[in-house]
Amino acid sequence: MTHKNRRVGLIVPSSNVTMETEIPALLRNREEIFSDRFTFHSSRMRMKSVVKEELERMDDDSVRCAFELSDAAVEVQAYACLVAIMSRGHGYHKVSEQRLFKATKENGMPTPSVNSAGALIDGMHSLGMKKVSIICPYMKPLTKLVVDYIENQGIEVQDFLALEIPNNLEVAAQDPNAPAELWKKLDTKGIDGIIASACVQMPSLPAVEKIEKMSGLPTLSASVATTWSILNALDLTAKASGGGALLAGY
Repeated sequence: MTHKNRRVGLIVPSSNVTMETEIPALLRNREEIFSDRFTFHSSRMRMKSVVKEELERMDDDSVRCAFELSDAAVEVQAYACLVAIMSRGHGYHKVSEQRLFKATKENGMPTPSVNSAGALIDGMHSLGMKKVSIICPYMKPLTKLVVDYIENQGIEVQDFLALEIPNNLEVAAQDPNAPAELWKKLDTKGIDGIIASACVQMPSLPAVEKIEKMSGLPTLSASVATTWSILNALDLTAKASGGGALLAGY
């Protein structure tokens, strides 16, 4: 079998250590059933504390990252952080995609851009979710911004759980299996789906399919949705084990 190597660019907050583990893990799972092979190439923006002012400064730096990352001739660029994008106003995920694409075009290497905020929104719509409950690691004011952003995109948030962890490395240190218990604290009556982690930095990959099995509801995370968007941008079948309903390849 001939393998085709695909270069994936990741635009990552400096203190994020989960994006570069969960997304590659899902795409490694995909390699077990498809011939495509993936390499990952990162550029970083400074961010240590998950507070609005620092998130805005970091997002401003994403253009530099996209410009420099396009030097590596990646085929797609994926940008996290979800809350940085959602805190900048309704619909900003589209603005961000356009800004980063423009930067790569100016460098002579036009590259499609996806981001975790848009990926989560699009993933929920793809699964027909109209009402969800979500788990976030953020402080309550930022969590409410995320809820408001999602609802502005036509999806009702019935309930949310804010873990209120301001330090980004502490977010990454959470037990990735914890959402498989945390979701039980959510009001799930009448909802269409569960968001196990509305944050790429908060690990949740082992919990996604566990929650689906226990709840009977499609379950998403920001990492799963971003992986799905990467595959769509590469025009590849969005199928990988461990990614729940969104990566089932239907």
